[in-house]
Amino acid sequence: MKEQVLAFLRKYSICEKDVLVVGVSGGPDSLTLLSILKDLTKEIPYSLVCAHVNHNVRRVSAKEKIFVEDWCKKNHIFFESMTIEQYGDDNFHNEARNLRYQFFESVVHKYHAAYLITAHHGDDLMETILMRIVRGSSLKGYSGFSEVVPMKDYTILRPFITFTKDEILNYAHQHKIPYVTDKSNFKSKYTRNRYRKKVLPFLKQEDPLVHEKFLKFSRLLSAYNEFIDGQTKKALAKVYKDRCLSIPLYLELEPLLQMEVIHSILEEVYQDDLMLINDRHVQLIHELITSRKSNAFIYLPNEVKVIKSYEELRLVIEAGEVASYEIELIDYAFLPNGKHLEMIDKTEENGNDICRLASSEVSLPLYVRTRKHGDKMELLGTIGHRKIKDIMIDAKIPIDERELWPIVVDSKGEIVWLPGLKKSKFNKTKQEKYDIIIRYY
Repeated sequence: MKEQVLAFLRKYSICEKDVLVVGVSGGPDSLTLLSILKDLTKEIPYSLVCAHVNHNVRRVSAKEKIFVEDWCKKNHIFFESMTIEQYGDDNFHNEARNLRYQFFESVVHKYHAAYLITAHHGDDLMETILMRIVRGSSLKGYSGFSEVVPMKDYTILRPFITFTKDEILNYAHQHKIPYVTDKSNFKSKYTRNRYRKKVLPFLKQEDPLVHEKFLKFSRLLSAYNEFIDGQTKKALAKVYKDRCLSIPLYLELEPLLQMEVIHSILEEVYQDDLMLINDRHVQLIHELITSRKSNAFIYLPNEVKVIKSYEELRLVIEAGEVASYEIELIDYAFLPNGKHLEMIDKTEENGNDICRLASSEVSLPLYVRTRKHGDKMELLGTIGHRKIKDIMIDAKIPIDERELWPIVVDSKGEIVWLPGLKKSKFNKTKQEKYDIIIRYY
């Protein structure tokens, strides 16, 4: 194993000036990796830093941290650690992974390291691929993980990816490498453990070198994914701008690219929580896009709402229900939809973003509020009232924007302006008498 790891390091041009940060739990995989990397400093005198995370969920976690720290002291290896004090996510494993890699990255930056080394091995890759096939994923997801992952300012390397768990354990026993055992790895309540205990033994019985077949499969899918990813980026630039998907342009794409575009959008929205999404969610979005309904929506995990509004589709993260508002309009108001209303002295503009009123014809003070059920408005130049809801539908205002759209009323509740959309009978032209000008921007 040592010779293969040395060849791996040389393949990626690891040299004397490099600092390698190694993620170490204290188990046989990571301690064997750290031990081999320590031995190989005789061949390539790089610097080693051990990064350990105490997940703080088992009573022995603190002892394991001390064990790893003592091992590093005896072997003259820099040691860095963190303890996760509490978890706030419903998905423990996902949050733990995110916090772990955030810590690893901080250690990489602290030591100005070029590489983060982890002990993921061939069995880990098989488990990951199988789990994603069963759960459903993208082409990239089905490939599992790569032996090399370029990050923004460092690279993740996995030199154990060609080895099985048994090979690592045998090496640890032969070379008397001490390690700790996490008993939770044997509990069948965890999905990965069930694959480890029941599925992998069967596959290895069929072919002892099956892990090599999975690695080949992973590399092949990664290569195809790189090609399709390039095509997807081109398609995405065409159909998706400002977090808004053009449905007509989307429907012009090849079916494969349509699915990949949806996956790419979900990756942007979910980032480290992408494991919460599966093929069913992608299909639901596609069905929403191709449905005959002009306005509709679906919910995804983590309070993500997918909204179809006429020829557009958007994904928004809801932080709970938005309360209605009513604000007295004196000189200026910053609105919950991110827009502004401002009293100004003069302007030559005359669009729907400008309103001119005569104070003698309205009841002051003015207010800006959200719409209410049954709201009606007498439009400029027309007879009778129109429902605000119908005005918004005609203007193709997205469903989620309607509830926050500002409505300017006087103190009697009369709607005097629908900013950005329509003017009321109270609006004055530049040639008429007025003493109030409001700008919406």
